[in-house]
Amino acid sequence: MNPEKETREAVEENGQMTLDGGNARIHLLSVIGEIEGHECAPSASKTTKYEHVLPQLAAVEDSDRVEGLLVLINTVGGDISAGLALAEMIGSISKPTVSLVLGDSHSIGVPLAVSTDYSFIVPTGTMIIHPVRMTGMVIGAPQTYDYFKLMQERILGFIEEHSHASQKRLEEMMLNTGMLTKDLGTILVGREAVEEGLIDEVGGISRAFEKLHEMIRAGKNA
Repeated sequence: MNPEKETREAVEENGQMTLDGGNARIHLLSVIGEIEGHECAPSASKTTKYEHVLPQLAAVEDSDRVEGLLVLINTVGGDISAGLALAEMIGSISKPTVSLVLGDSHSIGVPLAVSTDYSFIVPTGTMIIHPVRMTGMVIGAPQTYDYFKLMQERILGFIEEHSHASQKRLEEMMLNTGMLTKDLGTILVGREAVEEGLIDEVGGISRAFEKLHEMIRAGKNA
């Protein structure tokens, strides 16, 4: 198959491609729109399908040619279970990984943004931390509250492990009542996400590539 055509189709279908430029082969993954999980989103929605991304991440880990992973993020969140599975998968990759929040990294997008070895956010990028929401599909029983509390602890535990933010501070931001007029939670813009310890650095695509190549070189010289 024509390599150029194959790359174009991969980008169109999954928002992924492998870059051969520079001195290292880097796999590019974009997480955009809604993270689709066990149920299909409306056909008009822009989604990232986790059943497509998981095999690609496994291929990145198994490949002798791919030396690093760059994750571009602009997501409003989505399926909690699917998003956390993707974050765990990225967090377990043995090769250097870097994330870049280009627009939004809301809800379950937060664990995805911090799952890499190093993370960036553009100055206008936003992150929203809020409690797990209940939908009309969930029965409002005491057991439901316990389940949601467990899910929130899983999410906060992952974020704490993969960033410099404490679980106590994350809980404070999650339950903040003074920022979102019709909801609980906290919005962080650009540098605020760095100051809270969620993201490592404010920067764009050039800085993200620079850092990833630096990490790859350091691994080769170790």
